[in-house]
Amino acid sequence: MPQNCLSFENQEQLRVLFGCQDEYLKQVRERVGVQVVVRGGELRLSGSPEQIATGYKVLNELKAVVRRHGELYPTEVDRILTRHMEPVVDRAHPDASLREKAGSSGTHSLHQRPSLPRSDRPGLNGGAMEDTQIDLHEKARTVKPRTSGQERYVQAIRGNDLVFCIGPAGTGKTYLAVAMALHALRTEQVRKIVLVRPAVEAGEKLGFLPGDMLAKVNPYLRPLLDALADMVTFEQVKRYMENDVIEILPLAFMRGRTLNETFIILDEAQNTTVTQMKMFLTRMGERSKIVVTGDPTQIDLPPSVRSGLYDAVERLRGIPGVEAIELSGQDIVRHRLVREIVRAYDDEDKTSHSSHPSRRK
Repeated sequence: MPQNCLSFENQEQLRVLFGCQDEYLKQVRERVGVQVVVRGGELRLSGSPEQIATGYKVLNELKAVVRRHGELYPTEVDRILTRHMEPVVDRAHPDASLREKAGSSGTHSLHQRPSLPRSDRPGLNGGAMEDTQIDLHEKARTVKPRTSGQERYVQAIRGNDLVFCIGPAGTGKTYLAVAMALHALRTEQVRKIVLVRPAVEAGEKLGFLPGDMLAKVNPYLRPLLDALADMVTFEQVKRYMENDVIEILPLAFMRGRTLNETFIILDEAQNTTVTQMKMFLTRMGERSKIVVTGDPTQIDLPPSVRSGLYDAVERLRGIPGVEAIELSGQDIVRHRLVREIVRAYDDEDKTSHSSHPSRRK
């Protein structure tokens, strides 16, 4: 069959591939520049030779996903498009704009905070990421790291009992940690998953919130639940929570507990104080694993309060079983615009924000 033509077994496959209101097809047309025409159960491509070649690869890969899973998600479409559209040099070098934030805003300066392993190095397996894919044991679903930084992150979680991961929004810090937790639970490495977040208002006063205590803190914990629900069915999540196999709670509720055989994730850790971080880390019991994630650009603590995340990385450096990973703008895998948004704000931070050394020192 010519490389400008793809055939499909039925109209349902085409419907899934196109997406709601042809959303996915429009993305392919706009980002690749190729023209796509439907003729019965066949797609015909037109454009320059380069556009046709790239469009064929993208659509053929999307077709394979549809045939294998019977569904297609926006993140999968964006991942495939990004991988085929970005120059190799872009993925091979660090995001300089993110790493030049010295003195920009609070904890942004890398040379004034703990030196973490760089995520732009080649993958641990010669660049191949097959060995770091995460089997969720949910209808043959797997989660795969999409960048070398994410690959190093997954390897760090597998090889250590305490992992810190620092990086900007959209780098998969929380998502990959939740995937690893589900894998550990379903392979009986742990008996329980505990997902934790500090309840800190993000720059605005929320005022009175109705409901009981759990209803009041639910807005803070929702991102963790969203990541979980993206990997297993709502009914399964509900059963896990009803049976106390998965617990989602604010950081303050961790005080006084000891968690054995538990995979514990602390999200948004940049908003913990030194005292809170010490309390949290000492909850670790036998055969447990902790992953701590944080975004240095989204600190909501008062300027005079030191972040417990960076304090912990400094204090625990060099201890066997503890590893710290830093993800950069090159590891952003959310919507294609997120990387540009992060860069735009980073450029503004360089000139308009003063540093807050009290958060680092």
